[in-house]
Amino acid sequence: MTFRRARTDEQRSQRRRQILDTAAAMLTEMPVAKLSLNELSRRVGLAKANVLRYFESREAVLLDLLDTEIQDWIAELQQLPAAGDGTARERGDQLAGILAASMARRPVLCDLLGAQGAVLERNISTEAGIRHKHAARQSLRTLVQFVLRHLPELGDDGAAALVESTLLMSMSAWQCSRPSEAMLAVYASDPELAAMRIDFTELVRRTTAVTAAGLLARRGHGESAVQPA
Repeated sequence: MTFRRARTDEQRSQRRRQILDTAAAMLTEMPVAKLSLNELSRRVGLAKANVLRYFESREAVLLDLLDTEIQDWIAELQQLPAAGDGTARERGDQLAGILAASMARRPVLCDLLGAQGAVLERNISTEAGIRHKHAARQSLRTLVQFVLRHLPELGDDGAAALVESTLLMSMSAWQCSRPSEAMLAVYASDPELAAMRIDFTELVRRTTAVTAAGLLARRGHGESAVQPA
């Protein structure tokens, strides 16, 4: 494939989008740890040096992709209706189920989140880190507003605490719920050991529900319902 330099902002944007889309497709086939810049370059159809014209490193590609995946996830959540008139506890349980199930449907997002601190935020420039953190800050604000639609009793601080706890649990739970071939064989060998295998969706749902209930209790809204205006 003959390389043609992107000369306009639109062409450069399209080339970056092509690289990100290719990386996303690769992550449906392999974990973050196995995605190499060499293979990414080959699939995009560019020399590695040309890929590096658009992203400073493999990690920068993946960090940008994480920001995109989070924005897509948030867009999906925002299409969902707000909770009904149940108690705060009931709406907290409903919210926990929504968050856990929606993340489980997005394995690429979960894999990127799981690698964020140990992999994605390494080998990048300060400028790339600043862009990422600004994007992450805006995403967190939007997620807080989503939580408040379901549980206004939490207030801004409580909603932020719930979002942070859910994301942190998801990062850990995803890695722990992806056993190696050896551990799959262990689980298959004994039903009692198989019961120890982590179910990502259930763990995130349960932990988020318990966290929401605890935050509500601390604010004195353990069983309260939102009164209609």
